Amino acid sequence: MEDQKNVTSELNTTPKVTGIGGIFFFTDNPKETRDWYAKNLGFDTNDWGSTFESRNVAKPKEIESTQWSPFKKGDEYFSPSQKDFMINYRVQNMEGLISKLKENGVTILDDIATYDYGKFVHILDADGNKIELWEPA
Repeated sequence: MEDQKNVTSELNTTPKVTGIGGIFFFTDNPKETRDWYAKNLGFDTNDWGSTFESRNVAKPKEIESTQWSPFKKGDEYFSPSQKDFMINYRVQNMEGLISKLKENGVTILDDIATYDYGKFVHILDADGNKIELWEPA
């Protein structure tokens, strides 16, 4: 039993991505896009988009969320990427992951920012896509 506890504890601290936290994309008219998805696909939308909640299989008492957000084409939030989308990945051990990424020469765009709902940092992947990393609180 002790070995199982150590393995589980180690897995919970390994710096890695644990899921998708959000999908963000450009559109000419975010309100029209949100309205279309609400009308046709039943999305429960607000000014930011829509939030989908689910349960973590390994921790069924935990509620996780995935954010879907259309942004006005050209929004600076995606900079310096020139792509039409950005993916937010949910991570564990943000500091450990950033150390690992720095060792691997990955471009880190900003410092870790901490809010009530978690920690965030942005990186660029090998294709120049801006990636948002989020460690929920």
